[in-house]
Amino acid sequence: MLIVGLIASSSGFTVLYVNLIVNRGLTPQQIYGVIEPSVVMVTVKVESAYGFVPYAQGSGFIYSKDGFIVTNYHVIAEADEVEVTLSDGTTTEAEPVGVDPYSDLAVIRVDLKLGDLKPVLIADSSSLRVGDSVLAVGNPYGLSGSMTQGIVSQLDRTLRTDYGYLIVGVVQTDAAINPGNSGGPLLNMRGEVVGVNSAIVSQTGEFSGVGFAIPSNLMVKVVSFLIRERRYTHPWLGLAGVDVTPAIAKVMGLSNARGFLVTYVTQESPAKKAGLKAGNRSVIVDGEKINVGGDVIVGVDGVTVRRLEDILVHIEYNRRPHDFVTLNIIRDGEAMSIAVELGERPPPS
Repeated sequence: MLIVGLIASSSGFTVLYVNLIVNRGLTPQQIYGVIEPSVVMVTVKVESAYGFVPYAQGSGFIYSKDGFIVTNYHVIAEADEVEVTLSDGTTTEAEPVGVDPYSDLAVIRVDLKLGDLKPVLIADSSSLRVGDSVLAVGNPYGLSGSMTQGIVSQLDRTLRTDYGYLIVGVVQTDAAINPGNSGGPLLNMRGEVVGVNSAIVSQTGEFSGVGFAIPSNLMVKVVSFLIRERRYTHPWLGLAGVDVTPAIAKVMGLSNARGFLVTYVTQESPAKKAGLKAGNRSVIVDGEKINVGGDVIVGVDGVTVRRLEDILVHIEYNRRPHDFVTLNIIRDGEAMSIAVELGERPPPS
């Protein structure tokens, strides 16, 4: 069956996809045949006394017929020059278009003279369920066009990048991901991209059974802005704290051990301007010094908050800077609501 469709984003940028696929029942072999022309090797070069020399390799995939390619920010972060190798062996220089360290995503672009580029299909990552079969395609250790198979082993993980930023709503998989896979697609069994392979948990630097992918819904949102504006601004509250534990609940006299305790509010931040209050007394809880007595956030826009990730996921995926959110808080034992106008997360330092 030939499927032709459009994927539109809030930025106004539209991706056209045309590919051969069926609704269900594709084998890994069939999926590989469809996806192989869309996956590329990304080679990073740095300038040296001997000219531009290869420094690192990663993966990427063709996002649109306009030559835009998606990869990870950490793949090209140190690049003085970027080269892309297509599945047919063609190698060409690529131009960086936009990067977003906070989501570890980047867009590069190749010359349209290369011919008929084949963009990927993109699925709604919110439809993923634990146990779904997935495939990872990329270039581990420079071995081009490699594919591995596994399942979605968990959803809504929080990933701390090498740069110290938290990415929320991340897909966890046991499909083997190794150095060189970064930036390649994670696929469902219809051959659609559901994530961008980005990181692993490992004591050795090699795959140990736990890999992470940036979900396609966040990818489409960020990439559309990177193409149009070369940057993406993330919504920002400007506070810090800890998840409420039974021990913290006991110290503060809370009836339930859930929510997020605010221990610090950044000066001149949206949270500060809205009047959120941080902890005002330091106590030892479970062996750690914690400022208690501050506001406890238990809801955001009607969504129950059990922990910090609930706040971050809601804001990251559903709001933009300068949108208003309503925080449901407990202050000095009393429930109340506060409206906060979100700001823009400050640039990385």
